[in-house]
Amino acid sequence: MTAPIGLPLRRKEDERLLTGRGRYLDDVRVPGLLHAAIVRSPHAHARLRGVDARAALALPGVAAVLTAADLPACAVGVPPLITGPALRAYRHPALAGDVVRHVGEGVALVVADDPYRAADGVDAVVVDYEPLPAASSVEAALAPGAPRVFADWPDNVVGPTNVALEEGAGSADSIVVEATLEYPRVAAMPIEPRGVLAVPEALDGTLTVWSSTQVPYAVRAAIATALDVPEGRVRVLVPDVGGGFGAKGHAYPEEVLIPAAARRLGRPVKWVETRREHLLTVAPDRAQRHAARLALGRDGAIRAIETTFSRDHGAYPTLGDAITMNTINHLPGPYRVPTVRARALNVVTHKTFMGAYRGAGRPEAAFVLDRLLDRGARALGIDPAALRRRNMIQPDEMPYRTGLRYRDGVTIVYDPADFVAAFDRVLALVDYDGWRAEQRRRPAGARAVGVGVSAYVEGTGIGPFEGADVRVDPDGTVFVAVGVCSQGQAHETTLAQVCAAELGVDVDRVVVAGGDTAGVGWGNGTIASRVAANTGPAVARGAREVARRARLLAAEMLECAPADVVLAGGRAHVAGVPDRGVTLGALARAAARSRALAPEGGPGLHACVFFYPETVTWAFGAHACAVEVDLDTGAVRLLRYAAVHDCGRPINPVVVEGQLHGGIVQGIGSAMAEEVVHDAEGQLLTGTLMEYALPVAADVPPLATDSLDHPSAMNELGVKGVGESGVISPGAAIANAVEDALASRGVEIARLPLTPFRVWQAMRRAEGPLTASGTA
Repeated sequence: MTAPIGLPLRRKEDERLLTGRGRYLDDVRVPGLLHAAIVRSPHAHARLRGVDARAALALPGVAAVLTAADLPACAVGVPPLITGPALRAYRHPALAGDVVRHVGEGVALVVADDPYRAADGVDAVVVDYEPLPAASSVEAALAPGAPRVFADWPDNVVGPTNVALEEGAGSADSIVVEATLEYPRVAAMPIEPRGVLAVPEALDGTLTVWSSTQVPYAVRAAIATALDVPEGRVRVLVPDVGGGFGAKGHAYPEEVLIPAAARRLGRPVKWVETRREHLLTVAPDRAQRHAARLALGRDGAIRAIETTFSRDHGAYPTLGDAITMNTINHLPGPYRVPTVRARALNVVTHKTFMGAYRGAGRPEAAFVLDRLLDRGARALGIDPAALRRRNMIQPDEMPYRTGLRYRDGVTIVYDPADFVAAFDRVLALVDYDGWRAEQRRRPAGARAVGVGVSAYVEGTGIGPFEGADVRVDPDGTVFVAVGVCSQGQAHETTLAQVCAAELGVDVDRVVVAGGDTAGVGWGNGTIASRVAANTGPAVARGAREVARRARLLAAEMLECAPADVVLAGGRAHVAGVPDRGVTLGALARAAARSRALAPEGGPGLHACVFFYPETVTWAFGAHACAVEVDLDTGAVRLLRYAAVHDCGRPINPVVVEGQLHGGIVQGIGSAMAEEVVHDAEGQLLTGTLMEYALPVAADVPPLATDSLDHPSAMNELGVKGVGESGVISPGAAIANAVEDALASRGVEIARLPLTPFRVWQAMRRAEGPLTASGTA
């Protein structure tokens, strides 16, 4: 049966993955393969005096020990994914040459015939370090005389990000609530860690690299630049990837280092990250601290929001100010906010460099806005949900202009939607009134109940473009090559549905393949909730063009007008005469010789199309939860959780629901347990999964979710992004609920995660000054 858009099909890829036929980076084997392991710095900041590899080279199976001096490409290093004129330039070497800037930075590569021998070689390498003072926090990095991360910078500031929207000023009858709020470092923990395999030269002279990445074209560009070869001589392939969540969304040093080593040795080299390495060196995210204020009129109308905040970028500002801009642009949320003032300071420190983790600046904006809204509601004596509802942009105000500009330079305009109806829907799903009644009924005791809400907008589908190459095989199979690659987002299903709907074929006859820079010439990557909104329209347009060409051929063969040709069931037939037809495969065979396509510029049922969105499309969502707080221990238990999201026209509702559930669980982890912690010397204290606490099934209540359908105006499919939606609001909603439960005791929640000890500390602090041990 032909699968139209919107049908809740099971994922096509799951049979392969569940039966063990998935092929991940470490499953790739090539003849003559060598294995690599990396010598990593134990210091956050040190001068490299020398590397003694003699003992390592004497070990059985060790083929080479390479340093930056042996691999000139390492000095070129990894280019930033995003730059800006107001940001300082820097260089990120693939191996440290003279100085290390964070614990875990690579200083040498050991290559052996076996991964275990390579690991033994790492232990045998002796590195002479001269430890230097480290600036391991924003405060330390900004202090007078602070150790500099880059010696040629006058300080540790990458650059400021300032935005001011002055459409209305607060008046004398305003109330102002203030808070110092912090969202700590958190990191993606995909099941599969990172890995790279490089084959130095194929028969055609191409360097072939496999990588567990979200951005194969960025990896290709980094390799070509560092090795000084044309991009056309570098092919990057992405096999099955066991999760990415943004952490694999930019090029890493290893993606330059391993190809450089393979070329130097003339043999294939593979490196696969250990879980310990992942915890130590994967790029985390968040790490924002805000001093924020909200002005409200006595009637509850939002007058202004203002924040001054910092982002700790770690040692290398890979993403420039993209994340701070994301936070600022999402700060007004779904509300009428006439005045927005935001000043961000982007700072480097001697810690693992930062990237993007699912949400990428949006959860921080929701945390700041929703914490202030709850406190403002309390100050005015208004129910928090009622205050939000009062300020929400109404349907008749759509499309709504916030007055801000997105980071693509285009004025922000919210897509038409009904925020209020969606918000009311989440309140009903969570049974908001019922939990408020439960609060009033429940007597004072050892457990307090609280309710929290959060609503957000999400800029999704950022450009500049994505492409799709659609081709019908003579056997009737439709092959779709795309520039994006999957880490679990069900591209093989959803993009096949888009193609099948245009060509009138069964979805099982459509084969979607991504993650190969030779398949489509250009691409940007699976990041920023952008695939459905960018690649989806590209696939639709490519399939539509193939369908047009098929009608031209069928018209010649069936002796009718192209307009009278119907494509359905994998065949082309004359309208009203279904028995008079020809299969799509037969058309593809005929297309190789027919002159019907001569005016179209070439033979074949084939088209390669790129879609360029004008700007992002704006999705909306709202979350609500009820919690129970143990007043003796500070333990928080989620009693109920509900969420709604407007993803525009859903291509596959089952996939949308899965994206929501996954994001919510990751958000619950950040809200209640996860934090990357370093000490004052820059040493990682959360270096195993014993210290870095991930959410488990017992932490997650049944999730009540619903999707809304307000089609986007930015693409013909009407789709909006959904990949990051679930993770945006849990931190804000849960913090609101915990403070709501404890507000009568004067407790304020200003920082995540809400571990039992941190909540217990907040309760004791409300009772009186705390000692250094945390007791009152």
